[in-house]
Amino acid sequence: MKILFDELASNELEDAVEYYDDKVKGLGKKFKEEIKSGIKRIREHPQMWQEEKYGIRRYLLYRFPFKILFSIEKDYILIVAIAHCHRRPNYWINRIV
Repeated sequence: MKILFDELASNELEDAVEYYDDKVKGLGKKFKEEIKSGIKRIREHPQMWQEEKYGIRRYLLYRFPFKILFSIEKDYILIVAIAHCHRRPNYWINRIV
């Protein structure tokens, strides 16, 4: 299934990669690799992940305190947010309502 990113989710991904690279050289790349791995798993089994709210599902990263929030549409999966698990928990809701 095709994966599409909300523009703000794409920005969040790049911001997080930059943040981690500023902290430790190469850590941003590891973060991005874990995101890619998560997206691959989401693509393979989109229904497997728990619903967070309003039909939006979440995939929790293993090594980083982030989650991938996504919706399953008819012909694609939409990544709604790349969200930190401990900051402003519901900020992304205005993107879907």
